[in-house]
Amino acid sequence: MIASDPSEPAFRPTARVPLRILLDNGFPSGPLDGAWWPQSRDLQIECADLVDHLPGLVGLPSRLLFSRPDWDAVAEGASERVITASHGTVAVGAFPTDDTHLLIVVTSSGERLHLLVIPSGTEIDVAEDLMRRAADERNVSSASVLLETARSHFGGVVPFEVGVWEDDGGAGERDLS
Repeated sequence: MIASDPSEPAFRPTARVPLRILLDNGFPSGPLDGAWWPQSRDLQIECADLVDHLPGLVGLPSRLLFSRPDWDAVAEGASERVITASHGTVAVGAFPTDDTHLLIVVTSSGERLHLLVIPSGTEIDVAEDLMRRAADERNVSSASVLLETARSHFGGVVPFEVGVWEDDGGAGERDLS
């Protein structure tokens, strides 16, 4: 099953598990450099975990660009422009209109990593399959295509509701059939 409805509570483990990320071999070879499977839809908590635990060989994140449909609305008073992590603050921004299920990590060296964001409530076998496919150097599929393929193959449901961010310049109503 792929998590689908942002109005339903996302699976929230009682204890944090190590960062669930899989990166390719480091050579630019396709639209994705790997996949990240956050543990919730909380942008601040999950991005702080990513910043603090991104593999050291990749470099230090200096900016994150996220896809709004992947995350719950930010709590009142919190900022979508800065992530506060143990290693300091990191600037963040959202794609103005999208439904890409992508996170771009810009490192201090200027390298850009394009990561598929797997919905937090996705079943483990589906998530592991998606991670392997996204990190495969032979992959030519975008994040959205990989999620749609998983939906078809595993009989899941639409990964995200597209109208979630309609009031904030995000994805508009679309026919997903």
